[in-house]
Amino acid sequence: MSVMIHKQWETGATIKKVECIHNEAKKFVVEYVLTPGKVYDVKNETEEFYFLIDNSGRIGGFYKFYFKEIS
Repeated sequence: MSVMIHKQWETGATIKKVECIHNEAKKFVVEYVLTPGKVYDVKNETEEFYFLIDNSGRIGGFYKFYFKEIS
């Protein structure tokens, strides 16, 4: 039986925090799940995406250009 690792991200450790800098998208509807100025916990990342708990309370994958890293 294989485990879908993304199912464990919600309860997994936060690897960094990022702040949303905008939620203006041309193709996707993100204004309902991202709030500019809000800080989000990143649970995983790739070169292009952050996987974080969005405003819906679930894990979502978003392009990195919506965010800036918090140091």
